[in-house]
Amino acid sequence: MTDPISDFLTRLRNAGQALLPEVELPHSKLKEGIAQVLKREGYVAEVAVEGKPFKKIKIKLKYAGKKPVLEGSRRVSSPGLRRYVGATGAPRVRGGLGISILSTPEGIMTGTQARKKNVGGELLCEVW
Repeated sequence: MTDPISDFLTRLRNAGQALLPEVELPHSKLKEGIAQVLKREGYVAEVAVEGKPFKKIKIKLKYAGKKPVLEGSRRVSSPGLRRYVGATGAPRVRGGLGISILSTPEGIMTGTQARKKNVGGELLCEVW
């Protein structure tokens, strides 16, 4: 697999479309950070890291009736073409109805948080 973050986002989207209660993913610190941002912003219900020799991330999905709260996502920066933004360059997603997720020197955060802290970084993905 060449792009684990894209795989992570695709698994979340597919699980939501299939109305699954939770999804289990291979662990990495970057994926765990993205999952924590999604939980903090209200797109998923719960995030847990389990397993001793091989860690897994368990994410409980959140639904509004029969529709998933996480409607869609888009990978912006890819392994073949990295996208970086400055402190004020984080885009607004869907007119402020979505979030952009950045990897900054101060950790993984939303575009709004990065603007407030005046830091830039790699624009990982957009979620709505």
